Amino acid sequence: MRIDMIDSVLSDLNGSSADIEASSVVSTDGLIIAAQLPSTMDEDRVGAMSAAMLSLGDRTAQELGRGTLDQVLVKGDEGYVLMIHAGPDAVLTVLAKASARLGLVFLDVKRAAESIAKLV
Repeated sequence: MRIDMIDSVLSDLNGSSADIEASSVVSTDGLIIAAQLPSTMDEDRVGAMSAAMLSLGDRTAQELGRGTLDQVLVKGDEGYVLMIHAGPDAVLTVLAKASARLGLVFLDVKRAAESIAKLV
């Protein structure tokens, strides 16, 4: 039941902006909880990479005195990967187009992460 609700939040997130191409919720262990990914994308790989990047971001923020980590943003030629905590035990990972209006994407992703945190 909760998985269906999380899936619904991801579906709404993906539909909220043409700039968002895919999303997933991953446990901090790297296991996929729910995903709205293209069929060409390996869920296990997305899960492992999301957990590793967020863990590294947490440690970097702490070690360099930047406080509590808010988000990790990776920019590539083909677009963005945004990772944000969705509660203490989950990560929301979003793939966005290179032409994305990041302000709107950040707003939508933050709202979705807050909703997911209540469900995880």
